[in-house]
Amino acid sequence: MNASDPAALRPRLPSPLEPVADERFARHGVRLLLKRDDLIHPDLPGNKWRKLAPNLRAAAGRTVLTFGGAYSNHLRATAAAGRLLGFPTIGVVRGDELAERPLNPSLAACAADGMRLHFVDRATYRRASDPGVLAGLLERCGAPEGCRVVPEGGSNALAAQGCTELGRELRGAADVAAVACGTGGTLAGLAAGLGDGARALGVPVLKGGFLGERTAALQREAFGGPAGDWSLDERFHFGGYARVPPALETFARDFEARHGLPVERLYVAKMLYGLVALVGEGAFPPGTAVAAVITGGPQSAASR
Repeated sequence: MNASDPAALRPRLPSPLEPVADERFARHGVRLLLKRDDLIHPDLPGNKWRKLAPNLRAAAGRTVLTFGGAYSNHLRATAAAGRLLGFPTIGVVRGDELAERPLNPSLAACAADGMRLHFVDRATYRRASDPGVLAGLLERCGAPEGCRVVPEGGSNALAAQGCTELGRELRGAADVAAVACGTGGTLAGLAAGLGDGARALGVPVLKGGFLGERTAALQREAFGGPAGDWSLDERFHFGGYARVPPALETFARDFEARHGLPVERLYVAKMLYGLVALVGEGAFPPGTAVAAVITGGPQSAASR
């Protein structure tokens, strides 16, 4: 096996699927299952593994350049993969003002894992997919020729294809599979892998209403067109990315106390909150099995 192949890291796949007893679901005749993707690998958990693994195989040991914000779990996972598998990594970070400040715990972890960090202004960052802008960024970052460029959040066609395995692992076990969404790659692949008779539900953690178009575009790139049954419920972003108001914090602590599951606040808590609200609204018929995909643990939230 090639040492740069992420399979060398011995991921825990398929990830565990755990039924949990929760009266808020049981009183409506709905079964709740937790798809523990957070247990796939300690440094590349959940959808980070599923999206990064195919991109790292394509990189084949070359430098990987990718993008993220100041607290990006994707940057941290990419940097960790570089350390573990022995390939160079470059992180383009949104916000040039951060260059003059001490590194926060997330970015410090990236640097400790060997990632070279380059801070860019927000206007340039938003245009990074433009070929001319990207070429300029590659030159400024000193990226070697032939380096592998992975978009923000790791969401591209390869990532969506990698996430189909998540859907396949849930076939026959779940009628609805719910996942928190940032860039749409996990939802695109999850829906494609579920097969007939099941649907994927995405809970965006950012406001803006752009994820429907983005998810559809990823499916076109990855599968040639629409794949699977999926929808979005955009009511549970709590004001936007990284917003954790008291109501969400209280909910997350209660869920932890009920089920002994450490709940990541920025993504997972919003998805779980949405599911509890939806079951209370009667959104799932009696007899429905709902799988909540736990895409990561609370380490990043704790570091904040």
